[in-house]
This record gives sequence, C-alpha cells and structure tokens, in this order.
Amino acid sequence: MISTVEKVLFLKGVDLFETIAGEELSSIARITDQVDVAQAQVVFNEGDEGDAMYLIVDGKVKVHSGDHVFAELGERQVFGEMSILDAEPRSASITALTELTLLKIARDDFAEILAEKPEIAQGILKVLTRRLREANRR
Repeated sequence: MISTVEKVLFLKGVDLFETIAGEELSSIARITDQVDVAQAQVVFNEGDEGDAMYLIVDGKVKVHSGDHVFAELGERQVFGEMSILDAEPRSASITALTELTLLKIARDDFAEILAEKPEIAQGILKVLTRRLREANRR
C-alpha cells in the first residue's frame, strides 16, 4: 500500500499537479485509492460513465478504440482526467499492457476539494490549457 506521504511525492511529479502546493497535494493524496490491475485487463471501456481519473504509478496502458491505438501511457501519466470535469462518457478504452499500480481519484471526491480549494482548479486548468495548446500546434 502506498502511504499518503508517498502519494504526495508522486503527485508532485505528475504534470497535472505540478503547480499545486504541497498542502493542497496532501488533500488530493487523501482522496486517492490505490488500484492494482493485471496485464491485459480493461480499466474502462469507451462509452462507460466517466466517474474517475487515474494516475499511473507503475506500468503501461494503451488508449484505444477497438483495434485503433491512440497512445501508450506510462509512469506518472494520467488518463480519464476530463471525466473529473464533466460527466460525459469515456471517449476511448484503456487496457493494461503490463501489470499496473494506479491511483484513482473519484469525480465526486475531487469536486469537493475543488469547491474548498479553488487554487487546485486554477493549477489544473493551467495544465489542461497548455496541453490543449500543444495539441493544437501538432
């Protein structure tokens, strides 16, 4: 099991949370749940309800729609992050390429923290905006 201190240190190294202060990261760490996933197991399917985001502590996943693979993600990368901001269905499936250790953040828990600490939302919006600008340049 990953301790809260280890979770805070891990979160600090994830680009989505890089601008967020340690105290706020501690609040986020407390709402994360460790999830272990076997190789080849589906984490979620395209069209599923988007109720959480996931951070990869260890392992690799593929982001895909059927046989079409959009990306492979690894350690310290995030998937499902849009689902903590809206309630839209998943836009792709995620399947484990290796055994995985993930941290899961449920949308409802995250919404509570955002309401209490708007600076967390500001930090995340900066990163998501940067990602969108980078994607538009490609």
